[in-house]
Order: sequence, then C-alpha cells, then structure tokens
Amino acid sequence: MKLLKIKTARFADIVGKCGPPSVYNLWQLPAADRKLQSLIKNTRVLTVLQSQTGRDFGEVGFRERKGARVLAFPKSLKCFCDRRIIGINWDFVKP
Repeated sequence: MKLLKIKTARFADIVGKCGPPSVYNLWQLPAADRKLQSLIKNTRVLTVLQSQTGRDFGEVGFRERKGARVLAFPKSLKCFCDRRIIGINWDFVKP
C-alpha cells in the first residue's frame, strides 16, 4: 500500500509572499456575498480548518464547513493551490 504524500507550505512563507491576511466574517450566505465571490474568483481566500488532532491547517479557496475560518489575502494564492497550509500563526493575521 502506497501512502499519499501531500505537498505542504508554511503559513509564514505565504504571508511573506502574499502579505498579511485579515479574517473575513461571513454575515450573509456566501453565494450572495459579492466581495467574497470576488476574493474567491481572484484566488485570495484561505479556509482554515482544524484536523482531528486539533491542529489548524489551511486550504486555498473557500470550503463551506462547520467551524471553518476564512482569511482574505491582499495578493493571489495561486502558487499555493495544490498544497496544504501548515503552521498557522494567528499573530500574522490582521484584526
């Protein structure tokens, strides 16, 4: 049996390349939120989820899941699309 190897990227590297993110609060349905749809289209959204072990990790793009947090970046995250984002440091996130 072969183990699937997942490519990863460090959150600090993304912040260094794409700028510090801000938390995006969903106040309405995602489909009706024009600003969120624009961020998704421009690949500037990172969805932060929690693994079964309790550690935070991120996925580029919008994932509508219970307990997920959405971060909006000032620049595109296209070069990190196929990676799992690890090492989430909330000190880098703008309030």
